[in-house]
Amino acid sequence: MDSLIHDAKTIFNVHLTTRQVAALVNYERELIEWNRKFNLTAIRDVDSIRSKHFLDSFSCVLAWKANPPRRLVDVGTGAGFPGIPLKIIYPTMHVTLVESVGKKAMFCQHVIQTLGLDDIEVIHARAEDAGHDPAHRETYDWAVARAVANMNILAEYLLPLVKLGGTMLAQKGESGPAEAQSAEKAMKLLGGKLKQLIPVHLPGVADDRYLVLVEKIAATPPKYPRKAGIPMKTPL
Repeated sequence: MDSLIHDAKTIFNVHLTTRQVAALVNYERELIEWNRKFNLTAIRDVDSIRSKHFLDSFSCVLAWKANPPRRLVDVGTGAGFPGIPLKIIYPTMHVTLVESVGKKAMFCQHVIQTLGLDDIEVIHARAEDAGHDPAHRETYDWAVARAVANMNILAEYLLPLVKLGGTMLAQKGESGPAEAQSAEKAMKLLGGKLKQLIPVHLPGVADDRYLVLVEKIAATPPKYPRKAGIPMKTPL
């Protein structure tokens, strides 16, 4: 854990407290344990979990710097990334995790209970359905997703959840810049405007990574997101 503590501080200026480190250790243990029974994530060894899950989650800090979200939604969270690590480092942030796969949603719920986290909820639903729920539509400062879908599809999942003046954040690999460019039309249609691309370098990870930031400048038209499955089949 020492290298994680060091890297979090030097790369992302995240100073982990003893309690936060203990929470991450417990999270890691539960993830390894559950992974034996259910296939939650392909990343299974401790070093990879720390760099490709925890540090990668912390990289979101580069997007908001000293001004973290009050309300954040993590769409397609899988085993809880980046939402749960972000909740651990920002205890007062309200976090909503959206996950359509039952066993993954169940694991997230289990981790939240095990770690005793509050003001964090798991919604077992498709992003398209969450986007039409009045309790969630256009209520979040930030909507994040990591490696869930192509940018033009992701925009339809995330932007409906972001309030005016808020931001959509996509964690992307090396295709990030090209995807962002080709999705500008879709973003505009949904009320978004490409704001910034931030390169991310994780220790021991060779591939280029990017944070793609899209600002919400207009309300999303009521017909978006389209019905579940359609954004993936016929992207905007």
